[in-house]
Amino acid sequence: MEYMSQEGYDKLVAELHQLEYVEYPKVKEALVEAREKGDLSENFEYHAAKREQAKLISRIRFKQKVLEFARVIDSDKLDSNTIGLLNKVEITNMANNTKLCYTIVSPHEANITEKKISIKSPIAQALLGKMVGDTVDVQVPAGAMRFRIDSIQL
Repeated sequence: MEYMSQEGYDKLVAELHQLEYVEYPKVKEALVEAREKGDLSENFEYHAAKREQAKLISRIRFKQKVLEFARVIDSDKLDSNTIGLLNKVEITNMANNTKLCYTIVSPHEANITEKKISIKSPIAQALLGKMVGDTVDVQVPAGAMRFRIDSIQL
């Protein structure tokens, strides 16, 4: 089961629709055009189109599987006293007093440029269940870090 926000669910549905009804027909058309050029054994365009078709089918099936097991979380029922999925968390890096703000989301919604981190990331895992004022030690690829939790929002 994969829990996610309504926004993330809608985005996945839109991506799947794009793949199925826009991208896939283009690839099918490229295959038809390549087939019409004759000998398939040495036809580079045909083999490239077949590879693209296989990649696209794989992406479509993956997104379908994610959506099959997706459950949208009702944000009204979330707790803002402890850190969990869909909480916006403001933390301070204790080493250099840098303030950071992240929203904890499902792995399929994670996007660091939007300050959305996966619930499966080391930082999110260390923060889960913690409260404002708590400090946590996190082992990240760059080494150990210590954070103080400043605020939790929905």
